[in-house]
Amino acid sequence: MIGWLIIACEIGFWVFVLAGLVARYIFQKNKLGAILLICTPLVDVLLLVATVVDLKDGAVATTVHGIAAIYIGVSVAFGHRMIKWADEQFSYRFSDGEKPDKRKKYGKAYAKQEREGWYRHLLSWIIGGTVLIGIILFINNSSQTEVLQRMLQLWSLVLVIDFGISFSYTIFPKKARNE
Repeated sequence: MIGWLIIACEIGFWVFVLAGLVARYIFQKNKLGAILLICTPLVDVLLLVATVVDLKDGAVATTVHGIAAIYIGVSVAFGHRMIKWADEQFSYRFSDGEKPDKRKKYGKAYAKQEREGWYRHLLSWIIGGTVLIGIILFINNSSQTEVLQRMLQLWSLVLVIDFGISFSYTIFPKKARNE
C-alpha cells in the first residue's frame, strides 16, 4: 500500500504544481495558483502520516517505507527548486516571461552548481534521516525497523560518494568542449 501511496504522492505533487501554474499563467488567477502551489507540502504530510500509521499498526518496515522518508527529505530540499524551474518554464511559454537561463556546463559556475546540488542533497539527507530516525524511535522495535536503519546507512554512503563527485569539480573544473 505504501508503495502505491508514494507513487500517488509524486503524481499529486506534480498535479498541484501544474494546476497552480495553469491557474497562474493560463487563467490569470494568481491567488488560486499560489494556494495550489502551497498545497504541495500537504502531499508529504499525508505520506508521512500513512507511513507511521502503517508501521505503528505492526507492519515490518520495508524498503518502500524507507523510500517514503527519503521522498519527504528530497521533496522538501529540492521541491522549491523544481517548482521554481517549472514556474520559469511556464512563464516563458505562456506569459511572455524571460527565457530561462541554461545551466552552466563547465568551469567555476558548473563547480558552484554541483556544490549547491550537494548542499541540497545534504539537506534532504538531514530531513529524511531525521524522519527515518524519528520513525525508528517512535516504533521502538529494532527488529521491525531494521530495514530503515540499513537504508539510512546506504543513503549516508551515497551522500559521501556524491560529495566526492560534486566537489571534485571544484578541484578539477570541467572544461568547455572547445578548450
